[in-house]
Amino acid sequence: MAKTSIEESTAAYEQWLRQELGRDLVEADLATKHEQMAAQPFPFLRATYWRWAETILRVCPELAKAPSVLAVGDIHLENFGTWRDVEGRLIWGVNDYDEAHEMPYALDLVRLGVSAALGTPHLDTNKHICAHILEGYRAGLKDPHPIVLDQDYAWMRSIFVVNEAGRQHFWQKIDTLSGHKSAAPPKDYVKALRAALPDPKVALRFEPRTAGLGSLGRPRFVGIGDWKGGRILREAKAALPSAWSLFHGGATALHCYEMATGRYRAPDPWYDVRKGIVVRRLSPNNRKLDTGHEPGLLASPKMLHAMGHELAAIHLGGADRHAAIEKDLRKRKSGWLYQALERAAAFVRADQAKWKRYYKKWTRKHGGKPHKRGKKKRR
Repeated sequence: MAKTSIEESTAAYEQWLRQELGRDLVEADLATKHEQMAAQPFPFLRATYWRWAETILRVCPELAKAPSVLAVGDIHLENFGTWRDVEGRLIWGVNDYDEAHEMPYALDLVRLGVSAALGTPHLDTNKHICAHILEGYRAGLKDPHPIVLDQDYAWMRSIFVVNEAGRQHFWQKIDTLSGHKSAAPPKDYVKALRAALPDPKVALRFEPRTAGLGSLGRPRFVGIGDWKGGRILREAKAALPSAWSLFHGGATALHCYEMATGRYRAPDPWYDVRKGIVVRRLSPNNRKLDTGHEPGLLASPKMLHAMGHELAAIHLGGADRHAAIEKDLRKRKSGWLYQALERAAAFVRADQAKWKRYYKKWTRKHGGKPHKRGKKKRR
């Protein structure tokens, strides 16, 4: 099905990363990504959006003519979390927009379903997963709105309001960033972090940070300061054109901020994009769930319904494609999402198995040390 092998595809994408980032590329993080890609199909899916962009329309060609929207692209179960809006309300929704681009709306639904099938295969059937997502998506098309937890959604509020143990865990993770001997961040990252502060006089300590899977390799820094009796945190990471544009053309402009502040979003006021750098606030209140610790919550029928609803609100947040999407959904045969999910999930599993064999062979050949895990390269 694919024109290139997963090994060739990975090498080509990482060469593009090197061209885009130059000396800022974090080679040690790529080693971590390669290892996670070999672990299981779900982390492989998360780590390889470029591969999805390259292959999905060959795996599911019938989706190519679905109406285009500004879509998330790299959507999956763990790409949802909470933040505080300008009113201080707790908001839940998609909170990573790095791969946002114009593409057929149906691809977000398929990828979300594939992530549930791969990330929580023991919890529900793929047919039920598709039914929950589609039901929520249709509800979101009829009534798009931000998901505000302060009044409604009591069932979700009980999950995402962070308790004392969660707060302690958050600050312990921040404490582990301290003490590294690393070069100062590039000046543009320092400027972006300082510009995001409530007071420009706050003194910051800068630390590199590794997080996520899809963005591994891109430089990421945290600015840590003290302000009015407590610590404040800002994170800056490199933003690059969506991998979708590498294989399907179109504008290479960043769509992160456009999606974060769409018509039916209640955006994080501290989220910004400054000259190719995404800046956001880190806080104990910004909570995500992960499949390793809370699969039953993350892929429950209610949660999948809410995820589908959120995707519809995002898809309608730019140009109003409501009528076009509704018309397309009516034309599609019953079971279309399930059939696309089955094919896409099977391809991802097969691709991951090929990478795992390649990775094991590579590590054996090189004495079990596949990648040099030295200091992160910074300019």
